[in-house]
Amino acid sequence: MADNLALGRLPLVIAGLAALSSFFAGAASTAFLARWARRRHLESQLAMPLLAEALLLTIFGVTGHVFEGHGALGTVTLLCFTMGLQNAIVTNVAGTVVRTTHLTGMVTDLGIKLGRMLYSFASHESAANSVQMVKLRLLSSLVTLFFLGGVTGAVGYKQVGFLFTLPLAGVLVTIAAVPVCDDFRKHCLSQRLP
Repeated sequence: MADNLALGRLPLVIAGLAALSSFFAGAASTAFLARWARRRHLESQLAMPLLAEALLLTIFGVTGHVFEGHGALGTVTLLCFTMGLQNAIVTNVAGTVVRTTHLTGMVTDLGIKLGRMLYSFASHESAANSVQMVKLRLLSSLVTLFFLGGVTGAVGYKQVGFLFTLPLAGVLVTIAAVPVCDDFRKHCLSQRLP
């Protein structure tokens, strides 16, 4: 955006701001939904953002072909909002900063953990080394899964097109359904009790 602003390419600056704002709004939506559910003592604190993510993936899967080649800004903002939801969900689940949409950040963290682990090993700090090893495994698995997800998505898109997102949306609905149904059941029971 900064480069395009300096070059006077305002439409690209506006598109970049729209994408950034959508990502921000997605993360804020997850936080809002999670706090709303937590305040009501619901089990579905992160299930509701997952359902929203599933809905958005379904919309993308069904309508993505319409925007192919033109009118991409709508698709970009939809996907950025979805990524903002996803990042905030994972951050809440992990209780730490884990950015599932930022591979460079994960690789940086992986390098930092490896450097700390090597230092701990060289200075015979075995306790610190075991902590670093746990974090190293987590980040390594995330980077590997990120790569495998990218390959799977590319192959799926090549074979099926935008509709390839629909099974993923189905998995998200399946994961989110249990806590949402539990909350609904509890609500119905509380309404029946005198």
